[in-house]
Amino acid sequence: MSAPATPAFLDLAPIRVARGELRLPGSKSVSIRALLLAALAEGETRLTGLLDSDDTRVMRDALQACGVPITDGGADGLQVRGAARFPLREADIFVGNSGLSVRTLTAVLAFMDGRYRLSGVPRMHERPIGDLVDALRPLGADIAYEARDGFPPLRIAPASARAAQPVRVRGDASSQFLTGILQSAPLLARTHDLVVDVEGVLISRPYIDLSLALMRRFGVAVERSSTAAGSPRFTVAAGARYRAPGTFAVEGDASSASYFLALGALAGGPVRVHGMGSESLQGDVRFAEVMTAMGATVVQGGDWTEVRSPGLAAGFRPKAIDADFNHIPDAAMTVAVVALFADGPSVLRNIGSWRVKETDRLDAMATELAKLGADVEAGADYLRIVPPPVLRAATIDTYDDHRIAMSFSLAACGGVPLRINDPGCVAKTFPDYFARFAALTSVC
Repeated sequence: MSAPATPAFLDLAPIRVARGELRLPGSKSVSIRALLLAALAEGETRLTGLLDSDDTRVMRDALQACGVPITDGGADGLQVRGAARFPLREADIFVGNSGLSVRTLTAVLAFMDGRYRLSGVPRMHERPIGDLVDALRPLGADIAYEARDGFPPLRIAPASARAAQPVRVRGDASSQFLTGILQSAPLLARTHDLVVDVEGVLISRPYIDLSLALMRRFGVAVERSSTAAGSPRFTVAAGARYRAPGTFAVEGDASSASYFLALGALAGGPVRVHGMGSESLQGDVRFAEVMTAMGATVVQGGDWTEVRSPGLAAGFRPKAIDADFNHIPDAAMTVAVVALFADGPSVLRNIGSWRVKETDRLDAMATELAKLGADVEAGADYLRIVPPPVLRAATIDTYDDHRIAMSFSLAACGGVPLRINDPGCVAKTFPDYFARFAALTSVC
């Protein structure tokens, strides 16, 4: 029996009020990192709470293509039997549009002594990876571009003898380049320490903090220091190797939490999410601080966060914001939609990384916000949003980008009907998002 067809669009009625509780799906960022580390760790790891979505399936399928034994235990999670070297040394791997998967796999597979091909959807072949390849080649990595220089698809051959140290990687393109190199470090740091220097400003630093925390959980500590010029330096000691932690529980997805926390701010609430709180490892937990700054009431425990306000229907208007969102670029998309209802113009700064994501998010967000009546200015790395006097009904194009679909669902709080094209794109990270969203809302 064939699967039901994905609808071409979804119509959202105006939302009057939202309240309730939900448990978040597992974090995409943690799930993908933990899958790879479990595959590299000596011993068996049981992963619980793992996100089941397109992006996590991409990493799981890639590891199985490389011969990593993975057993699905249903409610008991996945059992991964790891090793420092993957069993199969030849594979053709499809990474979809998962940037984290292609960047971490590129670095790891470069030192697996095998031959691998990495490819993805057409958009993946437009997402730059040259800075990562340039950083790996002085270490002996043999990586070739199959089509256009600097972009996937990639062909990886066995590495030659290790060469230059320290490794130098740009920090202002994507934090995932640095994550890939750090996670592959134990494959290289056999007899000598591996030193990684960051050139330029390191963006999305909380994602690096997350990577280091997970590496530590799997037995590899990374020393942080600075170069003489003050740039970040990371050192992995000789002989470091990953060890299975036994059981690893994946926490709730903080980026996904942002939509529901914003819903509580715009539609009154209270809305409480379980699985993300003050003890979360993810940087997007700081979205709660943004909601506080914009005038909502936020209460937080170790594993939960709740947001409420009087609600737009009662005259509440979020406070306009002018802030640097380098630390939470994904959740900043949610802020952009909340800014539609603010009491003045808002500016989101230092979000240039949006341009190399699932789509050019700066241009896409500016286009769709304008459809709703906002006056929008998109710069190289900023977005300025002037709220409309009255929101306009609109059809939102989603550009095959899950976060555009989810963030713009919040515009339904503005008292006008809304159509979301290609709602199925949320399967990348949150397949049942719209059902969970509807369960919390009452419409006009």
